Amino acid sequence: MAYDPDQYESMTAALGLMDGLSEQKMFGGLCFLLHGNMLCGVMKAGGMFRVGKDNEAAALELPGVVPLAFTGRKMGGLVEIEAPVFDDDETMGRLVELALDFVGKLPPK
Repeated sequence: MAYDPDQYESMTAALGLMDGLSEQKMFGGLCFLLHGNMLCGVMKAGGMFRVGKDNEAAALELPGVVPLAFTGRKMGGLVEIEAPVFDDDETMGRLVELALDFVGKLPPK
């Protein structure tokens, strides 16, 4: 398994039950998709959220949130979370809100 099962449980708890949510193995971890669009995920190094470029600055103000850079190059609109964030319900909830604000507006795939 390429991700921490406790972090997976924290992510699913933060997401709750919502129509159109599915899971898919990606990036060496597990991504959660909303109507086929990547929303967030868990990976070996922690987690990630797709918040979109308009919400990126707000996400980066949260504790433990950094720009996502898989290959050393920043990926706009995506942020990474460090392990302690999984235990912070307030930060996780805010990141889910920001990701849903962006991904929820995308057409289903």
